[in-house]
Amino acid sequence: MMKRRVVVTGIGAINAIGHNVEETWKSIKDGVCGIGEITNYDNSLTKVKIAGEVKDFNVADYLDKKAARKMDRFTQFGVIAAREAFKDSGLEIDKINADRFGVAVSSGIGGIGTIEKDHSKALQKGYDRVSPFFVPMAITNLAAGNIAIDLGAKGMCTCPVTACAGGTNAIGDAFRNIRDGYQDIMVAGGAEASITPLGVGGFTSMKALCDNNDPARASIPFDADRSGFVMGEGAGILVLEELEHAKARGAHIYCEMVGYGASCDAYHITAPLSDGSGGAKAMVNALEDAGLKPEDVTYINAHGTSTPLNDKGETLAIKAALGEAAKNVAVSSTKGNTGHCLGAAGGIEGVICVKAVEEGYIPATINYQNPDPECDLDIVPNVGREQEVNVAMSNSLGFGGHNATIVFKKYGE
Repeated sequence: MMKRRVVVTGIGAINAIGHNVEETWKSIKDGVCGIGEITNYDNSLTKVKIAGEVKDFNVADYLDKKAARKMDRFTQFGVIAAREAFKDSGLEIDKINADRFGVAVSSGIGGIGTIEKDHSKALQKGYDRVSPFFVPMAITNLAAGNIAIDLGAKGMCTCPVTACAGGTNAIGDAFRNIRDGYQDIMVAGGAEASITPLGVGGFTSMKALCDNNDPARASIPFDADRSGFVMGEGAGILVLEELEHAKARGAHIYCEMVGYGASCDAYHITAPLSDGSGGAKAMVNALEDAGLKPEDVTYINAHGTSTPLNDKGETLAIKAALGEAAKNVAVSSTKGNTGHCLGAAGGIEGVICVKAVEEGYIPATINYQNPDPECDLDIVPNVGREQEVNVAMSNSLGFGGHNATIVFKKYGE
């Protein structure tokens, strides 16, 4: 069967540096760091005091109050970004076949804020007094479910839960479902809201978070002084569409999605393979899927979490996957801007890659000061570049050994 072509026709985002795509992209180009003091809860409860929170967020500005009360914060973010992406695409639900319109939206942790709140209530008043909306607010698939309800998408609706690779896996799964003829349109990405005492405390106790509370020296991917990641939150959503379907309605096409690769380290519950071989396989698989050579890649949006193991291992992975071409590819991590948004990271970074291809701009790795000889790629330090981006790759790696890579290409007839 001939593989169908897939294009990006809509994008939406909310995160620490913007409430929408326009704000987010401007902040990327301006080198804005969205990390600051935690206000979501009393930060005296945790050693880590900083995170990449969505700032000045009033859900009533976006969603009906009654509906919002039945959604955890991660679901609210997902619905907000999905609405933006759907509106941006110009699609109208009554003019498409809703049975061939699907949703694939990940979350790594789901409604942890709801779980904490209702558990506290249960201890005080009894377990039978928890909210009747506790379960549908807490479970991880309900961002995807609520988005499908909100937009009227009656095709497949799924939520891959692969930790920090989830958003990228969701976009990749959506791509394949359109390319292979199962769906015509997919809303895909990730949503997360785990800046809570339990979320931050859990990652702190396993030594994954940076406990340097200086926002300018905390999320510092590829820097020799990196010591852990900084938690972020938000959502990033793409509308993927079969090319002929998009052309028939005169849609604006941002770029083409051409490849997806996935692999598993099968090694450790949290640590990546030190030689980066698992991540390399995902990149190789994605390039083969796209029919591209390593030297075709202009830009890689790295997973780049700012943990010692990840950034060193991902550097080795890129070298293994691209060979000699690794010397000439621009590699940056935008987690210096947004923090690490876990299951939403791949969605937000997917949006950033789409904009990079569309506008010919390579984002910087901000707050970079001290080079690490073991992370010796062209990491675009501190200042972004106006440069044509023909092919952009986005990497995401997750606890459990999950590796995922997606590939976008400048659209041409």
